[in-house]
Amino acid sequence: MYSNTVNKKKIINDPVHGFINLPYEILFDLMEHPYFQRLRRIKQLGLTHYVYPGANHTRFQHALGASYLMGMAIENIRNKGTEITDDEAQATIIAILLHDIGHGPFSHSLEHSIIEGITHEYLSLLLMQELNKEFNGQLDLAIKIFQNKYKKKFLYQLVSSQLDMDRMDYLRRDSFFTGVTEGTVGSSRIIKMLNVVDDQLVLEAKGIYSIEKFLIARRLMYWQVYLHKTVLAADALIVNLLRRLKYVSQSDNNLYASPALKHFLNHNYSGTDLEDSNHKTTLIHFFTLLDDADIMSSAKAWIDHKDKLLAYLSRSLLNRVLPSVRIQKEPFNEKHINELVIHAMNEHGWRLEEVKYLIFQSELTNSAYNINDDHIQILYNNGKLVDITEASDILNVSALNNDMKKYYLCFPKNCSI
Repeated sequence: MYSNTVNKKKIINDPVHGFINLPYEILFDLMEHPYFQRLRRIKQLGLTHYVYPGANHTRFQHALGASYLMGMAIENIRNKGTEITDDEAQATIIAILLHDIGHGPFSHSLEHSIIEGITHEYLSLLLMQELNKEFNGQLDLAIKIFQNKYKKKFLYQLVSSQLDMDRMDYLRRDSFFTGVTEGTVGSSRIIKMLNVVDDQLVLEAKGIYSIEKFLIARRLMYWQVYLHKTVLAADALIVNLLRRLKYVSQSDNNLYASPALKHFLNHNYSGTDLEDSNHKTTLIHFFTLLDDADIMSSAKAWIDHKDKLLAYLSRSLLNRVLPSVRIQKEPFNEKHINELVIHAMNEHGWRLEEVKYLIFQSELTNSAYNINDDHIQILYNNGKLVDITEASDILNVSALNNDMKKYYLCFPKNCSI
């Protein structure tokens, strides 16, 4: 660890929230750990910078911002009479600081591609447990809160819910770095309106307009940023590159890849594997060495690979040659898709088994408020609690619960017919 003479209560200048302070020394020690420093090398929005050039911010920045907002929320709730001990406050801030530590390269873009069937939330828990061993049990309470196993359930809601500090930070941060002003939310205002009733996080009625704007901003950010058609194209490209890479690696023992990436090309992990301590230790070792640079630097070596498709996908990733994308409300006509496939094969020489990496249909959904999840409860001065869907008088919030489903079709630009 570090000498007691080191000042660990740092002040960090954040472009979104201004000056961020670290109220507990353990936060500094956790931030200095290689597991957390790795988040500097993972982009918050994957390949979204291929559409919005400013979106180069990282998971490291987001985690710091969320922990800062958590400190604000705890102070506000305390001031309104809800008891939160120093141990609970520290643990809750640790939980949000580490909530994304299990993200793989390019964040959500490659989730389930490198390690299939294991979520980043589960990997975050594994890494928190490993850190807890190194910190001699100091993360016990943080892990309980992260898993929603602590008696004060509202602390978990601050970490993960429809009013959590994760969303409060990422919407404002992603809006800032993409330049999409429609996503700007008044996170400070919403946090000041938070309260606790019967161990549940609620929002005071004075904040109802801020939360309405928050829900609308979330939906708009999904359509304009997270589900932007060119972002979808970039995500599809890198996912299919990894799929092809795994296929090629089965027959090419000399395929270049960083040691960490090569490990996951040669090993398929499942949940049952992680019940074995040796498998778990090995996975954690290689996963914490893996970041965006492993993919991009290795792709430079694949552009001349003898596998035509791997080389094509690698060049496309490095040079931003993205597939075309069409989006519509109904599934695409199979006849049209087949025409694209035949064109790709006849005019560009792709084999049928290769075309599936280049031409495919998928679907997407967007829901800003999930009434099947924890509800947003509005607290009135008389003590009455009303769900936001009933309390809102200027917005049909219940309509935001409806999953808006759309279908998209990806295909190479030179295959358009």
